[in-house]
Amino acid sequence: MRRRWSRRLAIVPVLALLASFATACQDDADPEPAPSTGTVDLTLGVFGSSAVVAAYQSMVDSYNATAKSVQVKLRSWPTNAAMNAALDKGAPAPDVYLVAREDLASVIDAKRNVPLFDLLADRNISYGDDYAQTAIEAFSVDDDLQCMPSAVSPMVIYYNTDLIDFDDMRELGLPAPADPVEGWTFDEFSAAATYASRAGDNRGVSISPTLPSLAPFLLSGGGSLYDDDSDPRSLAFSSSDNLDTLGTILPVLRDATVTLDEDQLAEGDPLDYFEAGKLGMIEGYRDLVPELRKVDGLDFDVMPMPQVGGPATVGEVSGLCIAPGEHVQQAADLLVHLISDESTQALAESGEVVPANLSVARSDAFLQPDQEPAHAGVFNASVDQLALLPLVDDVAGLDDAVGPLLSELLLSVGVVNTAGLAEQIDEASRSVLDPDYTPSPSESPTS
Repeated sequence: MRRRWSRRLAIVPVLALLASFATACQDDADPEPAPSTGTVDLTLGVFGSSAVVAAYQSMVDSYNATAKSVQVKLRSWPTNAAMNAALDKGAPAPDVYLVAREDLASVIDAKRNVPLFDLLADRNISYGDDYAQTAIEAFSVDDDLQCMPSAVSPMVIYYNTDLIDFDDMRELGLPAPADPVEGWTFDEFSAAATYASRAGDNRGVSISPTLPSLAPFLLSGGGSLYDDDSDPRSLAFSSSDNLDTLGTILPVLRDATVTLDEDQLAEGDPLDYFEAGKLGMIEGYRDLVPELRKVDGLDFDVMPMPQVGGPATVGEVSGLCIAPGEHVQQAADLLVHLISDESTQALAESGEVVPANLSVARSDAFLQPDQEPAHAGVFNASVDQLALLPLVDDVAGLDDAVGPLLSELLLSVGVVNTAGLAEQIDEASRSVLDPDYTPSPSESPTS
C-alpha cells in the first residue's frame, strides 16, 4: 500500500513545538560532550557546489580542532540525487547528513533518521525565534522535528537592470514597483516584460514549463497545485481558480514578442539568454547568484514572484539529519556545532545559500551589500511567503508524466484549449499520484 505524505504536523502543533523550545531551552552554553571511550569517528555527508562543500569543510575543521574524543570526516556529492544514488548502492551512511525536503519521505520510510526534539532539548538548544517558521514546519513530521533546517531558498525573479529600469518605466507612465522587497503585481511584471522586449531581438521573460515554476502563479491566484494538500491524488490545474489564473498569465508567458519560443530554446536555455543580456527576467533560487556574478557585463537584481492575487512562492529547503546507530549522542553534538551562528555564517558567505537561521540570514554575511543583487533582502522577505507543497513519493515520475503537457501549455504555437489541456495535465498526474484510479467514461480528459 502506498504511503501518502503531506505536511502531517498541523500548524498548531508546530507552534507548540517552537514554544516549548523557546521556553524550556534558554541556556546557550555549549553542550557537554557525550561520554565515550576512545576516539569516535563520525562522517558528515553533504551535497552542493565546491563553495558549499568548502564551507562545510571549514565547519568540520573547526570542530576537529577542539573536539577531544571525536573526529569528523567530510564526504560530499555534487547533488542530493548523486548522494541518494550512492547510498542506495550500499555506500556507508553518514552519521550526520544533508537532505533535501523532497527526499524526507523516503528518509523517514527507510528509518534513516533519528527525530531531534529530545536530542536538541537535552543540549539546551533554543531556536523558537531564531528560525523561519516555514523551515521548522518543513521538517516537522509525526509530532517531532525530523531534521534540523539548514537552508530555505525561495523562488524569486532575477532581472537584468540594464534591460529593465523601473524609474524610466514610471517616467513613461508604465506601472512599476515602488519597493522591491514589498513585491509587485502581475500587471507591473507584464509591463516590465514588454519594456525589456522593446529593442532588437531581446525578450522580456521566460518561465520554465515545470511544476515548481508555475506553482507560485497558481498559489498567488488563490489556487492550489494539488487537489488536496494533505492527500494529493492529482494536480489541480483544471480548478476554477487555476483556470482564472492561467487566463491571466498565459497571454504574457506565451506572447512570442516578449518570451522565448521553442526554436530559441532549442539553441539555449533561458539562463544562457539571460547571461548574454538578451532576456529581461527568469525565475530561480539563490544558487544562481555566484554564477551570475561571474558574468562580465551583466548587472542584475531580484524581485519577489509577481502577485496575481496575494504574495506566494515555493522554494528549496534542506536540513541536517542524524542517522540511527551507536554514535547518536556524538552526532547530536556535531549537529549543534553545524547549526551555530558561526558555522551558518560560513555557509552564507558562499553566496548561494539562504540560511534558515534568521540572525545569519539578516546579517551582512548573507546580504553581502557590496555585491549584486542589491536587494538580497527579497530572499528573506520571500521566505515568509513560501508555501510548503505536499511531499510526493515520486517527484521525477510526476515531472515525466506532465512535462510534455506543461510544455504545450507554455510553448506551443497557435491557439491552446487551456481548459482541455488543464484537464489532461490533471489526468496524467493521476498515473503517479493515484495509480489505482480508473476514470469513468464521463471523466475522460477533454481532447
